[in-house]
Amino acid sequence: MMQNVHLAPETDEDDLYSGYNDYNPTYDTEELENDTAFQQAVRTSHGRRPPITAKIPSTAVTRPVATGYGSKTSLASSMGRPMTGAIQDGVTRPMTAVRAAGFTKAALRGSAFDPLGQSRGPAPPLEAKNEDSPEEKIRQLEKKVNELVEESCIANSCGDLKLALEKAKDAGRKERVLVRQREQVTTPENINLDLTYSVLFNLASQYSANEMYAEALNTYQVIVKNKMFSNAGRLKVNMGNIYLKQRNYSKAIKFYRMALDQIPSVHKEMRIKIMQNIGVTFIKTGQYSDAINSFEHIMSMAPNLKAGFNLILSYFAVGDRDKMKKAFQKLIAVPLEIDEDDKYISPSDDPHTNLVIEAIKNDHLRQMERERKAMAEKYIMTAAKLIAPVIETSFAVGYDWCVEVVKASQYVELANDLEINKAITYLRQKDFNQAVETLKMFEKKDSRVKSAAATNLSFLYYLENEFSQASSYADLAVNSDRYNPSALTNKGNTVFANGDYEKAAEFYKEALRNDSSCTEALYNIGLTYKKLNRLDEALDCFLKLHAILRNSAQVLYQIANVYELMEDPNQAIEWLMQLISVVPTDSRALSKLGELYDSEGDKSQAFQYYYESYRYFPSNIEVIEWLGAYYIDTQFCEKAIQYFERASLIQPTQVKWQLMVASCFRRSGLRFLVRLCTDIGLKEVQEYATKLKRLEKMKEIREQRIKSGRDSSGGSRSRREGSAGSDSGQNCSASSKGERLSAKLRALPGTNEPYESSSNKEIDASYVDPLGPQIERPKTAAKKRIDEDDFADEELGDDLLPE
Repeated sequence: MMQNVHLAPETDEDDLYSGYNDYNPTYDTEELENDTAFQQAVRTSHGRRPPITAKIPSTAVTRPVATGYGSKTSLASSMGRPMTGAIQDGVTRPMTAVRAAGFTKAALRGSAFDPLGQSRGPAPPLEAKNEDSPEEKIRQLEKKVNELVEESCIANSCGDLKLALEKAKDAGRKERVLVRQREQVTTPENINLDLTYSVLFNLASQYSANEMYAEALNTYQVIVKNKMFSNAGRLKVNMGNIYLKQRNYSKAIKFYRMALDQIPSVHKEMRIKIMQNIGVTFIKTGQYSDAINSFEHIMSMAPNLKAGFNLILSYFAVGDRDKMKKAFQKLIAVPLEIDEDDKYISPSDDPHTNLVIEAIKNDHLRQMERERKAMAEKYIMTAAKLIAPVIETSFAVGYDWCVEVVKASQYVELANDLEINKAITYLRQKDFNQAVETLKMFEKKDSRVKSAAATNLSFLYYLENEFSQASSYADLAVNSDRYNPSALTNKGNTVFANGDYEKAAEFYKEALRNDSSCTEALYNIGLTYKKLNRLDEALDCFLKLHAILRNSAQVLYQIANVYELMEDPNQAIEWLMQLISVVPTDSRALSKLGELYDSEGDKSQAFQYYYESYRYFPSNIEVIEWLGAYYIDTQFCEKAIQYFERASLIQPTQVKWQLMVASCFRRSGLRFLVRLCTDIGLKEVQEYATKLKRLEKMKEIREQRIKSGRDSSGGSRSRREGSAGSDSGQNCSASSKGERLSAKLRALPGTNEPYESSSNKEIDASYVDPLGPQIERPKTAAKKRIDEDDFADEELGDDLLPE
């Protein structure tokens, strides 16, 4: 019995790792091939039984009973085979399927303990990929296509539409190459249809974003007609949107309906959106009854703000008052599905709760809620202003009905805004007293409404030049709401009107501190700095405002005016050129350009802009005077007459315009007389024409003689000097006669000059030129700067901008 007991050798108690290298040959499984009993068991039917475990068949044996003293009793198996691990005939049978970690046969030969196999060295390197294989090439090309699609989408989101389209086209080209390579390597069933769909869809979207609608439609057709793409029919919505942009409304409706038929009823939200597009298209085509059917269905299934507002528009177009009221009530009843403002108010002094509320007070969800609420208020206010004048006998009664409906809804705060809009409507109808009475009703309301009403009253009194009343209501508005930028702006306007520019600037600055986007305050503070002659600060204000309002004519003029005051005409001209690109028919801007060019000495450019200014506004005396003087300077007196005659019509009490007309007639001479006689059909026209031809012929002879005399003056001068003594008497007589003829010819005008007789008596002996022989040129516009106060009465003036 003790032969199976293996005592542990005595070792040093201090050696903690002793005994680990001892090895029992019973556990050796590597010698099973030499085990006769085991090999015989394998070859028998017992060895061919279905294995219980995955690798080594188990034996139906009974484990030996072990005692606490280590004795074990070996029992035979049912087949007579000795138990695994038992000793038979002096040969120890190894135990199967038992091999402890770290115990190997090598341990008997004195090898060190190495359970992790570190003595075998590093693992062999991984097998290198074969980049030249077709599968690897296809994988890399597919990865590149996906990257191009992503880059195209990112470029589109960043606003670079051209780059997005180029990336989409490149992805399409590479995807076609990928398909051809896949067909050569694998079967067509293995083609990645999802990648093909995404590439085509992205390409169509980029075509549409770049307004290449024909190419986008062709690409969508490729997707829709391919039966291998599931759910491709819903892309007909995009095709309908393109046709809507092209104003091809019939095809847009057709594709919307085709998409609606292919979308299952479980996708309720998508179907509602398509029906809303159909309704909008019907409105654009004027088919209001069909549009009403679409929007009524939407409001019955899934009511929303846009559908409700469009339904009101459709009923307004057909003039159905009762349906307008019902549609307005439906719009009011649309749920907003947003949290109340009380949620963002801390109920306690818990610092953790306060931090959480502060974090969510302005997060993206809260911003989305604000936008949704603002959109709802905009739709309701617009609908009320639209239907109020038509649903009742008067707009006041209509507004009262809308106010009552709003008060009974979740938009109670809009009732006061509707009342203020009612006052503004009175103002537009020029019913000033009713507007004031309506606004005065808000003096006892809460601070926000009181401030808004007082701001409007201050604005009304300011327009009426009642600055004391405007100032008192501006004070009331500021006291009710110190952070109201409109109230502060109006208060600054009243102070500005009293000439206290420094104090006005302080109010404008405070308004800008409360609301940096208050453009009225920024504009007015620029005017204030200009009044204080702080031109650099004024220019800075107007340039900031120009960055906000790119095409504001008033801002462009003020910048040009400041540059003119800073004596920089080139910059002033440049900004005025931008101004006339925005308002090309503004006569003041054109005349100012003409004045600047005239001051620079460029008469031709000055004439061009003065003439354009006269064409758009032919009653500006300064422009008329400059044009008349310009034609006199260029010796076209007959053209100057029409301008002076118009000036005499504008200012009939000014005698100088009639005198200028008379002077132009005198300067025009016989040639103009012939034209006048021809126009009025006088019989003396032939006589005057004959005289004119004779004078023109004499002038031509004179010019020929002068020319020939100059040619022969060099050769004849010596001969005249040689014979001066012998022919003195004859030459004296001839000289006297030639001088008289030459003097008469010199008195004639040139061919290109207006004729003017040498004596006033040849035309009318009683006529005396009241302006003398030299007409005084009228003052040009360049010598007189446009008065800023006069300019303020025009469209682009220095008026303050009240709220």
